[in-house]
Amino acid sequence: ESQPDPQPPQTSQSTQSQKTAPAKEPSGPPLEGSMVGYVDDAIVGSQVRIRFDAGFKDNAPDRAEFFYPQCGCNPGGPGPRPGASNNINFQQLYFQVEYAPVRRLSVFTEVPIRWIQPQSFIPGTSNVVQGVAVTGASPFLNQSGISDVRAGFKLAVTASSNHSLTFQFKAYFPSGDGSRGLGTAHYSVEPSLLYYQRLSGRWAVESQIGGWHPINGSTTSKGANYAGDVFFYGIGPSYQLVNHENIKLAPVVELFGWHVLGGLQTLASSDASGINIVNLKVGARTSFGRHNSVYVGFGQAVTHSVWYEHIVRLEYRYSF
Repeated sequence: ESQPDPQPPQTSQSTQSQKTAPAKEPSGPPLEGSMVGYVDDAIVGSQVRIRFDAGFKDNAPDRAEFFYPQCGCNPGGPGPRPGASNNINFQQLYFQVEYAPVRRLSVFTEVPIRWIQPQSFIPGTSNVVQGVAVTGASPFLNQSGISDVRAGFKLAVTASSNHSLTFQFKAYFPSGDGSRGLGTAHYSVEPSLLYYQRLSGRWAVESQIGGWHPINGSTTSKGANYAGDVFFYGIGPSYQLVNHENIKLAPVVELFGWHVLGGLQTLASSDASGINIVNLKVGARTSFGRHNSVYVGFGQAVTHSVWYEHIVRLEYRYSF
């Protein structure tokens, strides 16, 4: 009796497909990759941030209406009154949520709370309101409350575990009370380019370049725009001193600068255009696993003109 011919061995289609299918692109860069504290994060991802800043000795808080509006001591000025402060300390607490529905796109919003403490005033302005000396008036006191809410999006042009080039667009909304120095009293937009590059297993560099543009800022009694555009740039190399699987510690040094392109300032009653401000920031970020990180840093102005002479920053970030 004839036996059926033995069937030739069959190769599993799944095995073949596993061998021939191209490697799947990674879902995205490691969310703990960014180590900077002041340069904006180029890595797109979902995260929650809580950040606290303490700034000291802002000697021109109404410069180009970047921090708060034109002093209320000037005719038409919507800012704090009476008095033009030439030394303000401030603290800001930020709550930020970023959500990435797809790998290369995220949307975010940020809600800041601000406290300001004027330390001194330009002589002769302590009782001046809208250009008129008011008998018995005293300069404005400490203030606190919500500042200008921000919202925007990030779009990664390129993204991998080693580098990211990202376009960021941020809008500022005048939710802070400008007459109390808690906001700018105008809308602003801020487009920028962010870049992250891993140089080795421990070294990385991150950078940012962009511009801040005020919309409908205040004008002087002669019709000149008080608010002005500000160009900014920053770079921050970091080195992972500790690089274990579940914990990383990276010191980071950042250089951040601003060039004021227009606008005015009450300090010395001068044009603000052409002013350069550069800060050196030194800090460290500690990451725990892929979700948690803490940053601690200190900033020092290295130019004569300042937004603040010193700043301390603390930040907690949860990535998901």
